[in-house]
Amino acid sequence: MTQPWDLAPLSFEAIPGFGGDDLDAAFTVFRRSAARIVEQAPAQRPATPPSAGLINAARAALGGDLSGEAFFRRWFRPYQIPRKGFVTAYYEPEVEARLTPEPGFEAPLLSRPPDLFTLDATPLWVSNFETVTSARRLPDGSYAPYPDRRAIEEEGAATGAVPLAYVCDAVEVFLIQVQGSARLGLPDGAALSLTYDGRNGWPYTSIGRLMIERGLVPEDKMSLARLKMTLRAMGAGSDQPGRRLMQENRSYVFFRLDDSDDRKLGPIGGEGCALTPLRSIAVDRGTWSYGLPFWIAANVPWEGEAETGFERLMIAQDTGSAIVGDARADLFFGSGPRAGALAGRVRHEADVIVLQPVDDSP
Repeated sequence: MTQPWDLAPLSFEAIPGFGGDDLDAAFTVFRRSAARIVEQAPAQRPATPPSAGLINAARAALGGDLSGEAFFRRWFRPYQIPRKGFVTAYYEPEVEARLTPEPGFEAPLLSRPPDLFTLDATPLWVSNFETVTSARRLPDGSYAPYPDRRAIEEEGAATGAVPLAYVCDAVEVFLIQVQGSARLGLPDGAALSLTYDGRNGWPYTSIGRLMIERGLVPEDKMSLARLKMTLRAMGAGSDQPGRRLMQENRSYVFFRLDDSDDRKLGPIGGEGCALTPLRSIAVDRGTWSYGLPFWIAANVPWEGEAETGFERLMIAQDTGSAIVGDARADLFFGSGPRAGALAGRVRHEADVIVLQPVDDSP
């Protein structure tokens, strides 16, 4: 694993609250990752490959009868990341949708285009300072940068992509893309599940950060609800200021409809397994492997509007374009409006401890 060189070893006894967490619940979530590690199941978004020690721990998780606490103490050693971490949170939106366009539902959620090729291991240089991680495969076998958000939205440049469903406006599409999944409610009571199916490869730009920098929203007032309200007030129609601001994030996400058994358990993370609220996290996939446990300690609004202590063992099962850095984590808060309201308020410092497999520990 390509990891920081300056990790500081700890004892489990030195982790405040470790014994008070529900480690059996964390172990259940770890076992979901362990099954994919042992099976060598392909990841939805490949990350740093698991080490020999992590593979050994995964096998032990599937074959043993230890309690959660006994398992983590036997197979892992805690290491403090010696710099302040930063956590955000995300969720699965639940929104109304239609299968065909109609007034009030005209913004499409697109399928993956057939000419989109993912370049995880060998990104394509487009300038001296910028690379893309997906590209358009040309008939001669070469690659070209895939069109950006503006070209896809205004010129139909995602060749062969088809609308899977329609939601109320471009703001809803944008936020579903940022979260990476959604549950769509149809007028007849049926529901469709969307799962991430690739992106155009352009770097992610935080629209919330741009709003703060440009004085559109005070930093201490920024939330998911405020972001949506501001974009709609600016105008989300073609060539309106809110739409132009969203298009400054050139990254564009595609989806697939997913009725698999795993998807019934929750949205599918980058590892390829269903996410668990308040136990799954997204990490920097260039630094960490899926399945690694992390102890996250922070004061965040996770139980209600007030900030309260969050001390939990979390399992790395997802990633994201904005999740960069060894002490950066995105906490999965669950599905629906309440999870979204809480997740949208989380931008907090945190203490981050990684549990390294004992067989890999120096």
